[in-house]
Amino acid sequence: MEIKHLRSFVTLAEELHFGRAAQRLSIVQPALSMQIKMLEEELGVRLFERNRHSVMLTQVGAVFLPEARATLHQAAHAADVARASGRGEIGRVRFGFVSSVLPQLLPALVRALHARLPRVELELKDMPGPDQATALKNGQLDFGLMRLPAAIPGIHTREVLQESFILALPADHPLAAYDKVPAAALAGVSVLVLARRYAPGFYDELMQSLNSHGLQLQIASELGEFTTMLALVCAGLGIGLLPANAGRALPANVIARPLELGSYRATTGLAWVDLDSAVKLTVFNLLNEIL
Repeated sequence: MEIKHLRSFVTLAEELHFGRAAQRLSIVQPALSMQIKMLEEELGVRLFERNRHSVMLTQVGAVFLPEARATLHQAAHAADVARASGRGEIGRVRFGFVSSVLPQLLPALVRALHARLPRVELELKDMPGPDQATALKNGQLDFGLMRLPAAIPGIHTREVLQESFILALPADHPLAAYDKVPAAALAGVSVLVLARRYAPGFYDELMQSLNSHGLQLQIASELGEFTTMLALVCAGLGIGLLPANAGRALPANVIARPLELGSYRATTGLAWVDLDSAVKLTVFNLLNEIL
């Protein structure tokens, strides 16, 4: 059963006139008659009653009509899906991200992708950088948003965000008196930081920056999440050192003060291994526009 035969049947059923139906189909009338005949022979039924003066659907034809229309609709949909997939406009893209991009960067990215590529399904996974790297290499992720630097063989990165640093403090902490806290003011103060194993490049560069300001940081605890850090600060169990965006949603009785580290900034990057599908390439090109 050919699609063109179904299309001819539906058109003739709508027009009930061979001449008008042939004109709509941009074929000659004998060709239309032959297609209808071939369809009837294949089905083993009569779809139309016709004579010199009129064309009418048989009862079988009337029952067959909605099914033929549904088949044509599905065929058109399948063709549209195939073409859109070839253009990279349909598919599933898996993103890993570090939690500190949740307040601003990730929502902006999701909104832009949904507006421009509404048929692309996003799968989002909150993962530390090293876990993202493993998942990217294993083909379990397509893109990652991770802390830089991350010099990992086989993984490409591009900087997408820079952030200054803040201190998260209990409201009554002595350092809250500063508008901007100089690095030297942290001498002798125990500080909560992100654990090195979750972002080794980020950790090492931060410590180097503090050392360049003459400070050997006294670490109270190394944690896996900035949200955990803020909860401990809220409980009065320390002060936290974190990138500015990670402190956009502070718990009650916690305040933020900028930490003066000169020009040093925390950097977040887009990471990927390859662009081996149409949808990944399309999403990557869009990311380059919006990030």
